[in-house]
Parts: sequence; structure tokens; C-alpha cells
Amino acid sequence: MSAGQEQRTIRCLVAKVGLDGHDRGAHVIARAFRDAGFEVIYSGLHRAPEEIVQAAVQEDVDVLGISILSGAHNTLVPKVIEGLKEYGAFEDTLVIVGGIVPDEDREDLIAAGVSEVFGPGTPMQETIDFVRDNVPKR
Repeated sequence: MSAGQEQRTIRCLVAKVGLDGHDRGAHVIARAFRDAGFEVIYSGLHRAPEEIVQAAVQEDVDVLGISILSGAHNTLVPKVIEGLKEYGAFEDTLVIVGGIVPDEDREDLIAAGVSEVFGPGTPMQETIDFVRDNVPKR
């Protein structure tokens, strides 16, 4: 980093979309991101895709981490990405997904615009490093 170039705090929205009621993983990643120096907003449970998009746009986040365990990722995640595109926010937002996603669905999510899918047991540092290395420059 050159002199005069200051590092901006990475802003993250950790989001629970759909009817999935399990949020322990979302809380764990939110705490790990905070400990890594990121600014973290947590959506709370049972958010509709439109609510996630609104929060991401209003909070001007750099990273949207979607935690999903319900199996509805193929329906809900593309809706969130389409919403970000409608607001012109997709290019400025790193979209990652964490949770239980079968291997055959990963390619579809990445094709839809997700940058990476992190499954159970992924080391926290791996996720943090991925965010730091891939967050969109502003």
C-alpha cells in the first residue's frame, strides 16, 4: 500500500434468506469477520430476497454473504443477484454463499454470479482471505 493510500474498512452483510431458521453459522461468520476488522451487518432470520437486496444497497456493502441451509439456494440466491443487478449494485458487491450446497449446484450458483461457495468445515481464515483478495475495488 503506497503512502497516502488508506485502507477502507470492508463492509459485509451476512444474510439469512428464506425460511431457514438455523443461524448459528451466520453468527459465527459474522463474529469472525468482525474479528478480522470488517464492518458487519446481520440481516436476522427469514428475510425475503428483496429485503436482502434493499439492505445491501442501503448499507452500501462490499460483500454479501448469504447463509443458506434450507436447500432453496437455487431459487433464492439468483433472485438476490437479479435484485442487485436491477439496482446497479452487483458489480460493486462480492456475493458469497455459505452453507449446505450440493456439489452439482455450486456451478449453477457461480454461473448465476456467486463468487464462491463455502461449505461446512471451511476454515474461517480461508473465507476471510477470499473476501480480502476478491472484494471489489471502489
